[in-house]
Amino acid sequence: MPAITRPRESAALTTDTPVKHANQYATTPDVRTPFATDVIEGLSQQRKRLHCKHLYDRRGSQLFDNICELPEYYPTRTELAIMHRYADAMAEQIGPNAALVELGSGSSQKTRVLLDHLREPTAYLPVDISRGHLLETADKLRREHPGLNIQPIVADFTQPIELPSSLATEKVCVYFPGSTIGNLEPHDAVKLLKNIAKLAGNEAGLLIGFDLQKDHDVLHAAYNDSQGVTAAFNLNLLHRINREANGNLIVDQFSHHAIYNASKGRIEISIESKTDQTARIAGQEFHFSKGELIHTEYSHKYTQEGFANMAASAGLTTKNVWTDPRDWFAVNYLESKHGN
Repeated sequence: MPAITRPRESAALTTDTPVKHANQYATTPDVRTPFATDVIEGLSQQRKRLHCKHLYDRRGSQLFDNICELPEYYPTRTELAIMHRYADAMAEQIGPNAALVELGSGSSQKTRVLLDHLREPTAYLPVDISRGHLLETADKLRREHPGLNIQPIVADFTQPIELPSSLATEKVCVYFPGSTIGNLEPHDAVKLLKNIAKLAGNEAGLLIGFDLQKDHDVLHAAYNDSQGVTAAFNLNLLHRINREANGNLIVDQFSHHAIYNASKGRIEISIESKTDQTARIAGQEFHFSKGELIHTEYSHKYTQEGFANMAASAGLTTKNVWTDPRDWFAVNYLESKHGN
């Protein structure tokens, strides 16, 4: 994973800024776009896979917002309750006059709580891969916080992120809520934490949310909801392949599959082929056997000690911990070991 770096020029956007980025794919069959290239590479593996970042096109982002409202999906409301209860303490830990950079901002629901408690933040920079969803959210936040400098950045946070050069001398706090860190395998999570430490620098730190280990039935229900919204979110990726990579997948011949792997402490999410079938994608033919799984996402569940050890291996020290009464979720504040 490439290191996150500070560029000389700003990548911040307004609603009028013309942008070329990973979500603007051509749809003609003779053009191999970055998205199509990723799909071809993933489906060519012995164990087929599709990167979880591609779940978040415009429709996928909307569906994920719907997931966050489901009764079975506890992470969002649990983390939000932690934010409401401890936002003052978090703001005190971050300190005044900080620029807040949020990775994978989505609808920024929890960020609103934090922004209401921060003391004189200098800027808010939401980072998300879904351009339309990001700019809509940024516009809403501008209306809610008219005095705040809000600069949305369209980017994949697993790739180099371009921050405005004006932040070079400012105190930066990276905010990474939603247990998105759990989507990464441990070695990739450590790499990302190292990159975040470099991005924040020695004058600030990282406020991060992550999901804790709990009863298996609770976990299973959260990723197999009774309304089928999570299934629609997962299968939306096949619709995107048809639309943006010239695919002819029959989506009804696939199903959502999510199980908890207790030995690895993670939910494993896949798309399962219901039958033997063949499809063409970007001019290339792929066969899917009945029962074959296409891996789309992990969601690792941590212990406090396990997460602290992982963070320490990335050069980050846990300075403060906030949890809910059931210890289902945690929000931690981390600083570089070389920080003040």
